[in-house]
Amino acid sequence: MPDTLSPSQGRAPALVRPAALRTSIEVEPLTCTIGAELSGVNLADAARDDDLFAQLKSLLLQYKVLFLRDQDITRADHVAFAERFGPLEEHPVADSDPDHPGLVRIYKDLDSPAEHYENALHTDGTWRTDPSMGAVLRCIESPPVGGDTIWVNMAEAYRRLPEHIKTQIEGLRARHSIEASFGAVLPEEQRHALKERFPDAEHPVVRTHPETAEKILFVNAFATHFVNYHTPRNVRFGQDYAPGASHLLTYLISQAAIPEYQVRFRWRPNSVAIWDNRSTQHYAVQDYWPAVRKMERAGIVGDRPF
Repeated sequence: MPDTLSPSQGRAPALVRPAALRTSIEVEPLTCTIGAELSGVNLADAARDDDLFAQLKSLLLQYKVLFLRDQDITRADHVAFAERFGPLEEHPVADSDPDHPGLVRIYKDLDSPAEHYENALHTDGTWRTDPSMGAVLRCIESPPVGGDTIWVNMAEAYRRLPEHIKTQIEGLRARHSIEASFGAVLPEEQRHALKERFPDAEHPVVRTHPETAEKILFVNAFATHFVNYHTPRNVRFGQDYAPGASHLLTYLISQAAIPEYQVRFRWRPNSVAIWDNRSTQHYAVQDYWPAVRKMERAGIVGDRPF
């Protein structure tokens, strides 16, 4: 490739046509740290072509989120491409397409109930023991303006933390909860049933990417508290733990809001985003009411963070 630097190395190349790729994929980095828009590729073809899929996966590991326009593909093609990464997962709250289990319909219109889960910086499914590996999201209908989505490079967020913070959080683990997020609006009995089905998950605050070995800051809106903070090393007086621990968690979660780590994408019908959920967070901007926004997402089963 003419430029093989990782986006996190702070260089913003112009239009890139990787010489190593046999196809005519063109790769345009969108920021210095995350995201690239691809052209010259159709995901229906990538679902059936091993070499083409391998090229896309390599680019995903480098840029963390990939964007494609004009993907006039079927739902079956959408699912077939996503399943190249692994099995799809259903969502306990959001509905799937009845003919394609795991293809979650995120439809927002005037009849949609008011909710604010998407417009928070989050990593999908960290309330699971094995959070999502990634997702393939396709726009079916978009507002004329608004409804953008933001992604954040959490490997870069970790890399640029102050060294004393890295030392402080080494070995820390945090609890992540669906009960405190999606479950909060449910009646008590249903909320408890949801928690019984999905007990709070515990994950390292700094995870290691299983394919790139990058260190990633792995706390987000689903994280409720540290589980192993109250030790003699960290706590001299009560204030060190409460509110000291919660202040530290808030500080870490807030790193995703730094624009230097972000890319913002404007949707059009048949636009697609593919992201690595292990190393990113995202935020769906809900600024478009009363316009309609319809998206379909194939989430891919992941593995246990380490």
